[in-house]
Amino acid sequence: MIRQWLHDRMPRSLIARVALILVLPVVTLQLVVSIAFVQRYYEDVTRQMTHALLLELRFLGEAVAAAPDRPTALAYATSIAAPLELDVALPAPAPLAEILPRWDLAGRAMAETLHEGLPDLRAVDLSEPRRVAIQMATPQGDLRVGFSRRRVAATNPHQLLVLTGVLGALTTAVSYLVLRNQVRPIQRLARAATAYGRGRILPFRPSGALEVRAAGTAFLDMRARIERQSQARTAMLAGISHDLRTPLTRLRLGLTLLDDPEAEDLVRDVDDMARMIDAFLDFARGDAGDAPEAARLPPLVREVVEDFRRTGHAVALAPLEGADPGPVPLRPLAIRRALENLIGNALAHGTRARVGLAFGDRSIRLTVEDDGPGIPPDRREEALRPFARLDAARNQDRPGVGLGLAIVADIARTHGGTLRLGESADLGGLRADLVIAR
Repeated sequence: MIRQWLHDRMPRSLIARVALILVLPVVTLQLVVSIAFVQRYYEDVTRQMTHALLLELRFLGEAVAAAPDRPTALAYATSIAAPLELDVALPAPAPLAEILPRWDLAGRAMAETLHEGLPDLRAVDLSEPRRVAIQMATPQGDLRVGFSRRRVAATNPHQLLVLTGVLGALTTAVSYLVLRNQVRPIQRLARAATAYGRGRILPFRPSGALEVRAAGTAFLDMRARIERQSQARTAMLAGISHDLRTPLTRLRLGLTLLDDPEAEDLVRDVDDMARMIDAFLDFARGDAGDAPEAARLPPLVREVVEDFRRTGHAVALAPLEGADPGPVPLRPLAIRRALENLIGNALAHGTRARVGLAFGDRSIRLTVEDDGPGIPPDRREEALRPFARLDAARNQDRPGVGLGLAIVADIARTHGGTLRLGESADLGGLRADLVIAR
């Protein structure tokens, strides 16, 4: 319970957590110094200085008590108080009230020491910040004595607190600047890795501590290897596509020229083989060769929908949700391929489809709904896997190899998003949400 409570209230960023680690010890140190040193030290100093003053006050009280009459006692008190820098009044003009502010811990220690050392002490008045007034009982009447607070208390105790606070703030500021310079390379590495995961390549140069430089260099090496493999795969797929299509084209042409009724079935088989090869190549190619660029999605979605409408398909375009932010960085050809796959999949298993586009604060959602049989919830995850064919859920009238949704899911991942499958509330069939990060 406590661990979860602390986890919920801990900062999320690395720099905030390390700053907290730096600030807590400084604040704790200041509190410990304030309580254990300032309070106890200044109380002890006050008691020692008050003990020294007690000797003078006792001498003054004994001299007044030894005088035969009040005028003589006042003369004795005045002659003794002058060199000791004490103010005396005999008799006291009025009874003195005991006034000890709550926050004045050193003053309370002084008053406690005075009461312990002067049995005849009646009251201590600390109402004035720089003066102390006490009243003692003597045979000649109450004697009031006033003296400077500096004689019984250390001066300017707040200076230590101010110095500790200033040094603590300075140390924290310097530590924060050093920490920020160390965290910046990690943040740049994170941005470069996030952008690469979304299909964009940001310029990045390793910097910072040795460990951060090593991580940045490893990331650059990994990115370079992936790019080389992607380029090699693209070149290989281009060659395979050419090598396979050429004999298939010759075979189809030869079958078309045959004057045989069975040749039509063979032509359809060749066409199915061509479609399967195209599906394999699309899945293997992914979005290779499609460079990221800033593009507007609403015109792209309208073009795809219009293309399907021109071929006689019932595809509707839902109203735009959210404010259009204008051009956003993405791979237009990959997004077009994903949207065409979703609409084609919807029309293959239903009679009509509806396409929607919604802009959020941190994501963009492309939605394709159909009126087909849909996919059961327990098999939707399986439907996203390559080569998955859900015979019980979707009809098999259209030849395929189960790569349509897998291609869309892969394109979504390269854009930092995901593909979610659900049920259409309006059309009753499958609802596919292609979510990409902004």
